Amino acid sequence: MLTRRHFITTTAAMFSAPLAGPALASTWPTDAQKAAWDAEVTPPNFDLATTNPWGLHPRLMPQRVEARPGLVPGDIHVDATARYLYHIETGGTAMRYGVAIGRGGLYEPGTYTIRRKVEWPHWTPTQNMIEREPEVYAQYEGGMEPGPQNALGSRALYLYVGDRDTYLRIHGTPYPRSIGTRASSGCVRMVMPQINALYEQVELGVTAVLYPAENDGTMAVNS
Repeated sequence: MLTRRHFITTTAAMFSAPLAGPALASTWPTDAQKAAWDAEVTPPNFDLATTNPWGLHPRLMPQRVEARPGLVPGDIHVDATARYLYHIETGGTAMRYGVAIGRGGLYEPGTYTIRRKVEWPHWTPTQNMIEREPEVYAQYEGGMEPGPQNALGSRALYLYVGDRDTYLRIHGTPYPRSIGTRASSGCVRMVMPQINALYEQVELGVTAVLYPAENDGTMAVNS
């Protein structure tokens, strides 16, 4: 069984949504529009380690930590209990980011492959989401166009099992104050400028491991 404690050594060294279904919306942004949106969601003089207009708890800010030996560089590990995402680096380190995960029983631990990456993606709620909360999701049945208010935010990493799209994503969110909580309909949420930085480092074909939440509904410190 997967556990959170076997994959990360906790000695840290600081350096300086929802589920998504097939997109039905049809308008794709130009490079100029994507650049304008990136500028809109990125604070002035943005520094990955210190910029925090969202009021994130300090422990949820990005930092470089020591990774357990033997982990594969490039892979992603999500600690659902502490609400951390780790991107494994060469040389025995990992970049750690604060995240939000699925609420209640919607979070789906498992081992996935990232087979698609999209900048400023479309988003369409799944039929299950619409049936579960029609007052929230029915209005988007035809899809939501890309943009700063889109539920997937600025970037999305698409999780597959084999060739099957699971409709689980690691994605940006227009609700940054949800980071550190259980808030989504199953996906892993990140602050948009932070996932923008992660996105550039993630290669297609890498593994993403989502570990079970050991204390359901409880935010735990990394230990």
